[in-house]
Amino acid sequence: MTEAVLFNFLLIAWFVLAAVVFSALFFIPAPYGRHARRGWGPVFANRTGWLLMEAPAPLAFAALYFLGENRGSLTALVFLLLWEAHYIHRAFLYPFSLQNRQRKMPLTIVLFGFVFNLGNAYLNGRYLFTFASYATGWLSDYRFVLGALVFITGFVINRSADEVLRQLRQKNESEYQIPFGGMYRWISCPNYFGEILTWVGWAIATWSLPGLAFAVWTVANLAPRARTHHLWYLQQFPDYPRERKALIPGLW
Repeated sequence: MTEAVLFNFLLIAWFVLAAVVFSALFFIPAPYGRHARRGWGPVFANRTGWLLMEAPAPLAFAALYFLGENRGSLTALVFLLLWEAHYIHRAFLYPFSLQNRQRKMPLTIVLFGFVFNLGNAYLNGRYLFTFASYATGWLSDYRFVLGALVFITGFVINRSADEVLRQLRQKNESEYQIPFGGMYRWISCPNYFGEILTWVGWAIATWSLPGLAFAVWTVANLAPRARTHHLWYLQQFPDYPRERKALIPGLW
């Protein structure tokens, strides 16, 4: 079996698995964070868990860039910088913003995240830097320009929402509170909304099936979790703003 055949098989499987995960997460919330519970095997400290499961994404993607046959173009470098801008923060900075060191993450979630990030980095990195070839002119193509704008918008929304949560954790490490400000005026999970926008932008900017698969996976993972978060807020806080939606302002 050639690598190209294996790559295409994995890409198809990625879309199928995303559909399965999307359906399952509406019934079985992923057991970490506020939804952590027993019965999912050994546990790690949250900080360690985030580091272990997110690190493959920036490291593998960078390795595929340096090993890639088409890494010499400016476009390839820009794709590398966009990806790493998100994942260096997610893997190596965000975990150290977590204040409550008592919270745990199951090994099951860490392993799943590790495998997903490794596979996702392979699909995107191998395609962009070896199987595809983007000329420098792609950077002025309307698809790249639009995608980059959506990516940056999502990145800013995600970071802004995370900062609101970080400040809440600094005030009270042991209990969850209602977040206010920014897009929290309209939705319960602007951090998820921002991340979805980020990878939708990536799919448009790369105009690729691996990019689309990543965007689909992001929705499959975060849309059900946003709904679970929203319902949790409503149950935990009688004064929770009823006009807020879960993920999409004014709609859902």
